[in-house]
Amino acid sequence: MNLFSSPKILLVLGTLFALAAVTIGSFGAHYLKNRLATEALTTFEIGVRYQMYHALALVLVALICLLYPQAALMTAGWCFVLGMMLFCGSLYALACTGVKWWGAVTPIGGITFLVGWIFFLIGVWKGV
Repeated sequence: MNLFSSPKILLVLGTLFALAAVTIGSFGAHYLKNRLATEALTTFEIGVRYQMYHALALVLVALICLLYPQAALMTAGWCFVLGMMLFCGSLYALACTGVKWWGAVTPIGGITFLVGWIFFLIGVWKGV
């Protein structure tokens, strides 16, 4: 079993993404609060919220996969990782830089999240 097919890496990544969400959220609340326009700060906060939701979902996927190994669950986990990088990352970049083309990346991340949830459903249906 290689590193990328191990639920443990998803568990570690989920924990790190949750830690990062708390850190980034704190940065936004304390440092960016008076430096960004209200709309940009709202965009930033949406990124933090979705990162935390999907970090916790990633931890859940990893724990379920440890008990009921399923390729679909691993795929769901990697979709959540990619989705956080694309969706949340593009929202952070858009909010902090104002560069509008980052907004074109956001829906790709959103679709990646949706695909992850579909694979999660398949993995749970087949494995639990």
